[in-house]
Order: sequence, then structure tokens, then C-alpha cells
Amino acid sequence: MKIFHEFQVLRSPWSLQTLCRLFHQCHRAFAPLNFSDYEAIGRREKEVPEYFNFASDVLDKWTQIEKERKGPSNPALWWINGKGSEVKWSFEELGFLSRKAANVLSGPCDLQRGDRVIVILPRILEWWLLNVACMRTGIIFTPGTTQLTAKDICYRLMTSKAKCIVTTDALAPAVDSVASKCQSLKTKLIVSESSRAEWLNFSDLFKAAPAVHNCVKTRSQDPMAIYFTSGTTGSPKMAEHSYGSLGLGFFLCGRYWMDLIPSDIVWNTSDTAWIKAAIGSVFGPWIQGACIFVHAMPQFDPRAVLNTLCRYPVTTLCSAPTGYRMLVQQDLSSYTFKALKHCLTGGEPLNPEVMAQWKRRTGLEIYEGYGQTEVGIICANTKGMKIKPGSLGKAFPPCDVQIIDENSSILPPGKEGDIAIRIDAKWPFTFFNHYLYDPVKTASTIRGNFYVTGDRGCMDEDGYIWFMGRSDDVIISSGYRIGPFEIENALIEHPAVAESAVVSSPDPIRGEVVKAFVVLSPSVKSQDPEKLTCELQDHVKKVTAPYKYPRKIEFVQQLPKTITGKIRRNELRKKEWGQI
Repeated sequence: MKIFHEFQVLRSPWSLQTLCRLFHQCHRAFAPLNFSDYEAIGRREKEVPEYFNFASDVLDKWTQIEKERKGPSNPALWWINGKGSEVKWSFEELGFLSRKAANVLSGPCDLQRGDRVIVILPRILEWWLLNVACMRTGIIFTPGTTQLTAKDICYRLMTSKAKCIVTTDALAPAVDSVASKCQSLKTKLIVSESSRAEWLNFSDLFKAAPAVHNCVKTRSQDPMAIYFTSGTTGSPKMAEHSYGSLGLGFFLCGRYWMDLIPSDIVWNTSDTAWIKAAIGSVFGPWIQGACIFVHAMPQFDPRAVLNTLCRYPVTTLCSAPTGYRMLVQQDLSSYTFKALKHCLTGGEPLNPEVMAQWKRRTGLEIYEGYGQTEVGIICANTKGMKIKPGSLGKAFPPCDVQIIDENSSILPPGKEGDIAIRIDAKWPFTFFNHYLYDPVKTASTIRGNFYVTGDRGCMDEDGYIWFMGRSDDVIISSGYRIGPFEIENALIEHPAVAESAVVSSPDPIRGEVVKAFVVLSPSVKSQDPEKLTCELQDHVKKVTAPYKYPRKIEFVQQLPKTITGKIRRNELRKKEWGQI
């Protein structure tokens, strides 16, 4: 962090008192940029422009408006680490520093437009700098969670054909252990105060990099980012997004679901690897000129979250339902939030009772949004709508959400079916481009004139969508998407396991967790079950990412005898959730 304290030439004397005065004087003093065209594009009333780049067309315009304003304004980015360090950047500073980062990528790292870089960083300032730097250079940004193992990293490097990887000291050894297998990998860039053999040091290169950089001219459909998304079979797929789908696609989300204006300060607690970080920590807030607040906690700490909301003027909080489940277990009567007025959630279904507790104890509603990595926000509860606890809200523009059957026929209200989005002859610009290198998987998402989400639900007579379950097997635990097939593969590698089936299991905190039904090999049936459970859990943590391990393991004599693993999982899941 020392490097960023050295760049003070552009810093304005913001203070907590100044910001609080700004809110009390006129909370809605500043109107968002007059991006009426962007709103019309978002509603599909106007064509998407041929060329668009979020860095030059949005961030640099906010820099210009910032210069023209009289008096203080919010920072663009406000970062704290909870240990006394604090950094604020204006849009002008963000532009200055991101241009230096862009020169690091295109200079010493020797990356060209269209190259892919995997960025595995926690909530540190460099993650935002590199995000914007990739926009300026046309380099494809591919985020990853810091919980990835060496095996996960190797898979992502090989399948994406990334030429560069950026990470910290914590994961550098894992990268080194697999780098020789990844022929496309040419550059390893470490974010660290110390040097490491065969790695370029970002801090050193950043200090020496020039601050002059001309943003590349990108088409709206040019690839901008790749997100790895888990499925029920095989390994994670690569969902490729464009400058238009991310940069323009979240305009309506930022304005109407997040309800943001420039005087807002939004705190999104999402992991930097997920599309939710793109929505709530980059595009949604910045296209509205709002301030992105970041607390660099390594893990969600409910007391730290509540203390931060009391100390800092955060107006908008976005967290997974798991976060709210943890927050309502605290004594909320002992906390007084400084400025909080709007609460959001997404990533997994929110329990109605948690919503009710939060409302009763804070006076604030929680506005749930439902979306996917591939297509962004699909349904949402927005300001002014009647909230029906337990529902996903209504279809969010420009999506025409319907419940369909296997023949693509629209089902009547109250009838369960597949949640789908109507599409016309032209692929919606808010959607991902495709699953990279997997046209079959991409084509499988289309049924007639609909994009099929893979989730089951129903619509009531008022147009509210109600989530019934996933038609596939993906487990969403604390907002993390986990494919059971991957866990089964990890378990079967252990000599004690003869067979396994992995399903979701209800959990009061995480919503659902991974549960494994395990048939043991004959030679180990006499071992201590508790000891063996811990051994298998540790094994899965080492083979896959730690967050994927089965928190529950049940040893069984045999698994249901079915034709496919998916049907078997479905039977076990229904029993686990008390459906049969």
C-alpha cells in the first residue's frame, strides 16, 4: 500500500466531516451524467453504439465533470483496511494511476490488445487499477478468487491461454508449481513489497511507468472480460463478456436497482472473482458517478461490517444473503448506522425471515436481485415496488422473463417451469458473447425463442418471479457457485472412497452447504467416522478450492441405483430438503 501514498499530487483534502456535511446539505444535489442515450440503449430503444470503452466514455467523462464542479465531491474509490490505512481517489486520480498501470501491462509485461490476463487478487487497490488498465489497453481481464488451488490455477491458465497472471505472495508458490505446464503463460506479475525470482514486481514497474497513455478504441462487442462459472458436469466454463455487456449493460442496474447517484457511497462485499463485483464494485456505481467503498477484510466479519457502517457514511450496502443472515444474529440495537439507506442482496435466494428481521431491527428493506454470470440482472425488487418476501421481484429491463415448459410454451401464473428470457433474432447486448471454445454449451442455453437460465420457478398474477430450485445441480453456498461433479471427482481420488454423490444441504447461515454421501471401500469401513470425515474434508480442500469442501459427510452402504449421476443427486437432494 505504500506505493499509493506516494502519489499525492492530485489528492483533494476530503474528510469524513466534509462528506457528512455534503450529505446533510443536499443529498441529491448532483444529478447523474446525462446519459439519456445509455438508458435508451439499456431499454433496447436505441441501437448499441459501434464503439464503446468504459474507461474513456464513462470514467474520463466523470473526471471532466469533477473538474468543472465547485466545492467538494465524493471520491471515486474509498478504500480502508480496518487497521488504520485509508486511501481515497478522485476520478482524476483514478485516471492518472490507471494510465500508469496500463503502461505496465503494455510495456514491461509485453501484453497486446486481445491478450488475456488472469488477476487473482483480494480487495486491494491494485485490483481496481488493473481492471481499468485492461479497459484502456484492450487486454481481457479474467478474475479469480484467492481461494483457488494450484490445480484450479493451472486449469484456468491452460484453458484461457492467458499470457499473464497477476497475484500476491500468498499464491505465487502455487503458480510456480504449475507454470511449466502452461505454454501460453509468458509473464508473472506479483503485487508485493518484495521481489521474487522469475516474477515482475508491479510496485517497482508502476513507480517507473509514465502517466501518459492513449485509450484504445474498442467496439462494443469486443471481448472485455472472462468469468469462470461452475456447471454440473465437467470443469468450469468461460463466459466471455464484451465492453457493451458490462459497460453499458449495467447502466439500468446502477440507476434503478442500486438506486445510485453521485452523492452515494456504495459498499459491495462480493469476492473480486465474481460477476457481482463487476456489477456492484465497478460498472453499476461508476456509470452513475457514485463512490465505491472497499473494506479489505479477508473474510466477512459481521461485527466489523456493523462497526464500519456506524463509522463511515456508506449509503448503500450490497451483500449476499449469507451476510445478512450473519448480521441479524448480532445485537443490532447497539449499532447506529451513519448514513445507510438502501440495502441490496443477490447471488442466492434470501430467506423471508431474515428480510423481516433486518426490516424490524433496522427499518430498512432488503432489495433482492436475481441474475447470472452470463446475462447479468434478470429480476429485481426496486425502489417504489411492493416487496413480496421470498420472491425475486419482477423482470428487470431489458429482460422479458417468462416461465416456460420443455416445448418453449409460456406457462400460466402459478405453474412451475423453467425461468427463461425471451430473445429475438439478435443476441441481446447485455448477454455474454458465448462460452469460450464451447459452442455446444452456448447453443444449449437456447430453447426456441428463449434463453433458458437453468433455474426453475413460477410467476404470480402480479408478475413476480418465485424461485423454486435449480434444474441443474449447482450448489450456491454463501454466494459461491460449486459444481458437485468436481467435488465427487476430488473425493473419488481418496483411497477410502469407493463412490460418492454430492448435493446441497440446507444451512441456517449459508443458505445451503455441500453435503457428500460417501460409500467407503471395504478396507476402511472400520475406521473412526469423525476422523475419516476430517480426513476427506482436508483432502477436498487440497484438491479443489477450500470453500468447496463438503461441510457435511454421510457414510452410506450404497447410493441410489439410477442411470445418471444427475438423477441420483436429484433423489438425494429431495430427501435432504424434505421434499420426499
